Amino acid sequence: MGLLEKLITAPLLPVRGVLWVAQQVADQATAEYYDPAPVWAQLAELERRLADGEIDEETFEREEDLLIERLEEIDRYRRGDL
Repeated sequence: MGLLEKLITAPLLPVRGVLWVAQQVADQATAEYYDPAPVWAQLAELERRLADGEIDEETFEREEDLLIERLEEIDRYRRGDL
């Protein structure tokens, strides 16, 4: 990279920095969104609520189906199928 090119592109450095930070935030958000651990924790909590009588079987099954669908979405993402 020549000196002239550095001088010409220097004003763009703040923009590049902002874009880099935005990409890092987006990468972290994606990693958190596709982390299965919170979904597994929600499933365990759901089972505890059923066992304690806080929810009925119908509610359990409805919420369990949603969580299982979420786990399947995470699995597809991790395999690259999304």
